[in-house]
Amino acid sequence: MAATENGTTLIRLRRLLDGWLIAGSLFTVGWVLLLHRADRGGDGSASFLGLGRVVADILVFGLLVALRFCLPHAQRTATTVAVLALAALAAGDVLRILPSEPGAWDGIPLAAAGSLVGLFLVAVAPWLPGGVSVVGFNQRMMPVIGVVAAFVPVVFCALAIAAHTVAGGPIDTVMSALAGSVLLALGVRQGVIHADHLRITHESVVREDHYRTLVDRTSDVITIVSPDERVLYVSPAALWVYGYRPEDLVGARLPLYTHPDDRETLMQAVQILRQDAESDIRGPGRRVSCRVQGADGSWRHVESTINHHPDGLIFISRDVSERVAQQVQLERLAFHDALTDLPNRALFADRVAHALRKRTTDEAPPVVLFMDLDGFKEVNDSAGHAAGDTVLRHAARRLRASVRAGDTVARLGGDEFAALLEWEAGAPPSSAKEVAERILTALTQPYPIGTMKAEVSASIGMAVAVPGITSDQLLHQADLAMYAAKAAGKGRIRLHHAEPPHAHRGTPNG
Repeated sequence: MAATENGTTLIRLRRLLDGWLIAGSLFTVGWVLLLHRADRGGDGSASFLGLGRVVADILVFGLLVALRFCLPHAQRTATTVAVLALAALAAGDVLRILPSEPGAWDGIPLAAAGSLVGLFLVAVAPWLPGGVSVVGFNQRMMPVIGVVAAFVPVVFCALAIAAHTVAGGPIDTVMSALAGSVLLALGVRQGVIHADHLRITHESVVREDHYRTLVDRTSDVITIVSPDERVLYVSPAALWVYGYRPEDLVGARLPLYTHPDDRETLMQAVQILRQDAESDIRGPGRRVSCRVQGADGSWRHVESTINHHPDGLIFISRDVSERVAQQVQLERLAFHDALTDLPNRALFADRVAHALRKRTTDEAPPVVLFMDLDGFKEVNDSAGHAAGDTVLRHAARRLRASVRAGDTVARLGGDEFAALLEWEAGAPPSSAKEVAERILTALTQPYPIGTMKAEVSASIGMAVAVPGITSDQLLHQADLAMYAAKAAGKGRIRLHHAEPPHAHRGTPNG
């Protein structure tokens, strides 16, 4: 693991010291056992060779333990069996350097039995799951239990030396060197850990200051919400975006100051992400647009990206009220006349089509009025375009005042205007002609232009919707009626009399 460590020099040094603490402790235990056997008159050279086998077992055993804790659960079978194999082999090798005649199992010496079991498990291990897996050491962390278990040999080392001393065994140079090196490594390791801890603390402070600066200075509001939908954290941006102090929002529950019409959409997104978290699914986040009430009572259009967080969910919200207002303004300009702020021809045609679609048999039919200002061209040519624009704005205001709240008034272009008159089901409709006469009276009043007054009249054409008529046909009929009013002498109202479409069909004979 030290060879594959991609960390700092201190981390690599700590890995090496950890390895020596474990290996040195086990070597010390082996040497104590060797001395114990030598004191009993055993073969020193054979014991030394046995100790060499134990050393090899320790090295391979340490590697397999590291593999065991670094691999994911699904790939641990092969390494687990390999660890057991090495444990059996190590047990057999240890038995060989113990005092003679360690015993037998079913006629087989225990040392040989351990070796046989170990070799069998070694042969089986490569065929088990994880036997051919590739391990990325630098991408995985050792669990706490793995680190703690690795230092168990240090305890056995101390116990072995204590037992050897109590038994009256000699403390030779090798044992002293091994035990001293373990103690030295332990002391150096503590110093390395302290230095590494200082480095990590410094990096953490720098990193925290960096991210704190990013969070505090961003215009986005960052909110962390617990699984039970309580606010755990709100970034300082909430103060200048919403007008609320972040500490006043902590502890509150969702939906927090959300518009009633948008709460269902917000909570549906939260519920989906919470279900994903319960199912251990970490898919893409959700984007939700809703209105949030600020501290001043105004509604802010907010666009939030919601994603998973270790503590629950994290909201990254941005105030898009200005963008929404611009979109509304653009849409209004696309369907409204810039001079009079009345609906334009496109929106008026859509309103007429909608009125025809929603009409029921018990409702009075919609009526369309087409109006043209008589004498407007003379005013525009004599007094100028600014005076003409003033007349058009006055005419628009008079049209609005002459119709009911549910009617639609539009400017079709130039000095042409239109009105759509509708009635609700069951309500006695007022006479469309009365509305037209009221409009005519209002439009023929003098128009103040500075210190002057312009005289302008109007020609009005009326068309009543009949069953089966289309919006284009109805608009065309109102246009024809308006031209008929002009032809009759201007300043008049004319009604287009139309039969239902396809009311007369030609006979086969013509």
